Amino acid sequence: MEFKAKEIAEILGGTVDGNPEAVVTAFARIESGKPGTICFFANPKYEHYVYKCKADIIIVNKTFEPKEPVSATLVRVDDAYAAVAALLDYVTSRKRSYKRYRGCRSKVAWSSRIGRKVYVGDFAYVGRRAVIGDYTRISEHVYIGDDVKIGSHCVIYPGVRIYPGMEIGNNVIIHANAVIGADGFGFAPLEDGTWKKIEHTGNVVIEDDVEIGANTCIDKSQMGSTVIRKGVKIDNLCQIAHNVEVGPNTVMAAHTGIAGSTKVGTHCIIAGQVGIAGHITIADNTTIGAQAGVLGAIKEEGKVWLGTPAIPYKDYLRSYAAFKKAGKQ
Repeated sequence: MEFKAKEIAEILGGTVDGNPEAVVTAFARIESGKPGTICFFANPKYEHYVYKCKADIIIVNKTFEPKEPVSATLVRVDDAYAAVAALLDYVTSRKRSYKRYRGCRSKVAWSSRIGRKVYVGDFAYVGRRAVIGDYTRISEHVYIGDDVKIGSHCVIYPGVRIYPGMEIGNNVIIHANAVIGADGFGFAPLEDGTWKKIEHTGNVVIEDDVEIGANTCIDKSQMGSTVIRKGVKIDNLCQIAHNVEVGPNTVMAAHTGIAGSTKVGTHCIIAGQVGIAGHITIADNTTIGAQAGVLGAIKEEGKVWLGTPAIPYKDYLRSYAAFKKAGKQ
């Protein structure tokens, strides 16, 4: 990549404060910026790096007022964090080439429908009656079962397994070794102490603009669908059980596990190693702190929950203060 400050400002809808002809060829974190790189500043606790940084361009918020001289050219935007994400996406899209390719060691069923400029890597398998949308990339060693539907502009990384009958929307990214559509963990106890497997006849529906991390598992439903709504972002090593519904634009960090038939609201934030019990609902705009265990429904929107069992943030702080005090006695 090679951009001038004025070009970056035009792409991001910002303004230039400094040399509009400043040229950069790489990205860098603001802590380690050097000549020829571009950085961004959004978190106030990193402000001291702005004055030390040797990068040629720094993306900052329009409201930023330097307290010391800044050697770099500043590109001022409404939201620096969102702007750098947009710039990274722009650079990546320029590098991405779309061409139809089918690896000689891949197997694609004759009854499948493959869109324009779809990439199918070596040792990939595409089952009968599968539908793959335009410009989608199926990487090496991917398994796509019979009757799977995948939209356009998706990226399926190596080792992903998509079971028969699953439905995936447009602009979906599924990272390596994720499994979509395995049976849920459903067994009925019998009188002799053994367990009878409950067959799962449903599927998984993943809507548009979803990203799923490496080694994450999303189980198909017993009946109906396990649903991941539009814009959801799921980290690595997460477990989504059968019949779960995750609301639009919810994000969850690694090692989160959600038990069966739970409904998670829209715009929720679920931190790492959270465990959520089954058959409950989580209200919209809920934030759940790391390692929390949610055992019952969360009905009030916009609250922060911590601890196991999870309780509201302020209650948790009071309880923690009492625990510390008791420990010193």
